[in-house]
Amino acid sequence: RNQFCSRCIGQSAEQINAFFRKVIQIKQFTEMSKLWEKNTKVNDRIEAYTVGRDREMDLFLAPYDVLGSMAHITMLESVGLLGKQELELLLAELKSIYKIAVSGSFEIEEGVEDVHSQVELMLTRKLGDVGKKIHSGRSRNDQVLVDLKLFARQEIFDTVASLNHLFDVLIAQSNRYKDVLLPGYTHLQVAMPSSFGLWFGAYAESLADDLQTLLSAWNITNRNPLGSAAGYGSSFPLNRQMTTDLLGFSSMNYNVVYAQMGRGKMERTVANAMAGVAATISKLAFDACMYTSQNFGFIKLADEFTTGSSIMPHKKNPDVFELTRAKCNKLQALPQQISMITNNLPSGYFRDLQIIKEVFVPAFGELRDCIEMTAMMMDKVEVKRDILDDKRYDYLFSVEEVNRLVLDGMPFRDAYKKVGLDIEAGQFVPDKNVQHTHEGSIGNLCNDEICAYRNQIMSQFGFEQMELAIQNLLK
Repeated sequence: RNQFCSRCIGQSAEQINAFFRKVIQIKQFTEMSKLWEKNTKVNDRIEAYTVGRDREMDLFLAPYDVLGSMAHITMLESVGLLGKQELELLLAELKSIYKIAVSGSFEIEEGVEDVHSQVELMLTRKLGDVGKKIHSGRSRNDQVLVDLKLFARQEIFDTVASLNHLFDVLIAQSNRYKDVLLPGYTHLQVAMPSSFGLWFGAYAESLADDLQTLLSAWNITNRNPLGSAAGYGSSFPLNRQMTTDLLGFSSMNYNVVYAQMGRGKMERTVANAMAGVAATISKLAFDACMYTSQNFGFIKLADEFTTGSSIMPHKKNPDVFELTRAKCNKLQALPQQISMITNNLPSGYFRDLQIIKEVFVPAFGELRDCIEMTAMMMDKVEVKRDILDDKRYDYLFSVEEVNRLVLDGMPFRDAYKKVGLDIEAGQFVPDKNVQHTHEGSIGNLCNDEICAYRNQIMSQFGFEQMELAIQNLLK
């Protein structure tokens, strides 16, 4: 009160009124919670129910919300909806908020509905009326769309990097152990000779195919929905190509109705690609669990990568692979979860879509944990070199004997019958000299070709365009 009174001394009535209007305005900025709220306060339980976990999920989106706003206001200035000085003030403050967001100290205050509201609140507290101008030509519908796309784009980038590291580990191990033979199984019955070169290399090539599906997901994600507003565009002369370029998108979602329909579709498409990666790793985890057991004993994990038992002192359990298998199986359900949320929605925006964030946003971190743990384990795994010396694997070489007889001129069916009868009579003596030379076989792994295939896929992502655009935006 004393401060107010001292400020009023010597001031005209008009100046005093202007001062108190400013004080009230600042108070309103401080207490602002919902961008849409007018005179009626929402019931507290309704608010808690409708917000749900959205504020928690929005913390992941905070840096991307800021980037989207920076591109949007730059475009607004170019079409005359912001002044040059206003743009400079807003960009400077948004860059400060971005630093807070990437440092992990960004918070959505109690009573503030979402990340969009929090960023606008921070701007209006600092800059006053200028902060209120950033939402022109924009809805929270296209705002969250672009946030999610920018988020998913970065997460795909990070996931691809982790996947490439695992690929490199598997190829290195395949080359290292290419001459070490391993039983091959069909129906979990001893079948034909395999090798660790084939085993490691098979999972590497599977990951390369998984990169192919991630590339498709990237291409759908890397399209700009900003400017579609609530899903029906705007009467403002927005320059959507400008925001597309500023954010480093390869193109825009042209049709504004489809841009809104893309909410849920993008997440489902990315989730399908993630599920493919998870399926590869889950299968590898199953193999690893089985191969480390005493009944197989094909590989050995480093002691520091295993856990023990509270009652059995001899146990060295492959818990990492067991948990990886379970987590990856859970991730494979992600596309179905998203489909069940979206599959009975007509066009337009619905609040149902908010729930997708709860399963989609954390999934990237879970998948990368699985990828990185698998890479760590595979890099240090030890293989047994004399597995096929055990007589239980003698029948692995039955097909080799059939093929030798065929090469000597015997018809295949006769050779097959002869070897089968020798086995039944206990007269089969295996020749363990394996001669496989065709592409992709024990003696010709084609690892260089698999690497070339991976590299060709990687060259199509165009991550550099995204990185350069974001660097320029933050200058």
